[in-house]
Amino acid sequence: MIDRKKAWAALAPHITDEIVVATYSSATDWLATVDRPLNYFAFGAMGLASSHALGLALARPDKRVIVLDGDGSLLMNLGTLVTIGAVAPKNFTHIVAHNGSYEANGGHPIPNKQTDFAGVARSSGIAKAQRIETLAGFEAAIPSLLKDEGPLFVDLIVEQGELGPRSYKDMYSRVRRQAFREALKAG
Repeated sequence: MIDRKKAWAALAPHITDEIVVATYSSATDWLATVDRPLNYFAFGAMGLASSHALGLALARPDKRVIVLDGDGSLLMNLGTLVTIGAVAPKNFTHIVAHNGSYEANGGHPIPNKQTDFAGVARSSGIAKAQRIETLAGFEAAIPSLLKDEGPLFVDLIVEQGELGPRSYKDMYSRVRRQAFREALKAG
């Protein structure tokens, strides 16, 4: 299993002008790794990060959109995979941190920790779906995840992170949203 913070630290140096959409635990770890205007945090929208990202990918086909999701979050809106598979945005990469829990809500287990999310993604029409279980495997996949034609999906097997209260106030601030809008306008 992979430490999610180490995975995001491995991804960060490769990020340039991509839009990164993150939610809950993935978002707090991503923000602690790299704070940048093109980070979009799915506020109060458990399960909707991939839907928000799909809208951004369709609106901005000139930019790669990367979703940093969680397994519990994805389960809240599993139907999004069917829509992504049908629309097939070429600039879309969906990475699901799979730790078998609703981590942001106290670490309660998801109904089936063994769910094959890559298999579900493939069955939903996302042909380029894979499961990655090691940090070295993730590091090796990063270049293709940022350059290959999408949609791309990764079921990233991670350890459960910290439980407990998290402060989302800054993450969802008006100032951060405005910086995101300005970064999009700038190109």
